[in-house]
Amino acid sequence: MGGEIPGGKGKTVADRVQERMRNSGAPAADTAIACRDGVCAPGWGCIVLALTRLIEIKDPYTHAHQRRVTDLAFAIAARMGLGNGQTQGLLTAAAIHDLGKVAIPSGILHKPGKLTATEFTLIKSHPEIGFEVLKNINFAWPVAEIVLQHHERLDGSGYPQGLRGGDILLEARILAVADVVEAMASHRPYRPAHGIDRALQEIAQNAGTLYDPAVVDACLQLFREGAFHFAD
Repeated sequence: MGGEIPGGKGKTVADRVQERMRNSGAPAADTAIACRDGVCAPGWGCIVLALTRLIEIKDPYTHAHQRRVTDLAFAIAARMGLGNGQTQGLLTAAAIHDLGKVAIPSGILHKPGKLTATEFTLIKSHPEIGFEVLKNINFAWPVAEIVLQHHERLDGSGYPQGLRGGDILLEARILAVADVVEAMASHRPYRPAHGIDRALQEIAQNAGTLYDPAVVDACLQLFREGAFHFAD
């Protein structure tokens, strides 16, 4: 299973999440984004679709990052054998995990060079901002909490709450690994790509310290077996 979706060129994040869930065998009525042919079914699916569009307008780099992270998170979840419910929640959260960055000035998000302490503190606020936006939406899964926790680390060194180990939702631990791998492997306006080998080295070296070792193992297997690659 790779990052590419056949015929996926031009598809939105919402389209890709829905297709992933259909391919996983989830009932159509339970797919994460309940939209077809540009028309949404009633409910929160339309909200997620609107949020992904908002992120795309604000920052195309963040939008592309979320799309690629969603693909990798799905592949990791499938390799780990997550059930449909957890997978749906994970994919919904992954599609909008950096929603809070819409509140961060673009000049800071794309700043070349080192951020000031104040700027870095502002960047680190994005999980909490995303949580505040999402917390009152009646999702079937803990989407707001997954978004809030995606920068937490096993040893408590993450943010914003400094959670440790099993206090971090499994979905957030998967999202954390997918997020780091994609971010390091890809070009950003403020730095060149580190490359996939360096990204995989990062998670391998810090498995059990920063990242869930079972999640890391699943991710490494996917790349080493050639079972996953990021779509262009």
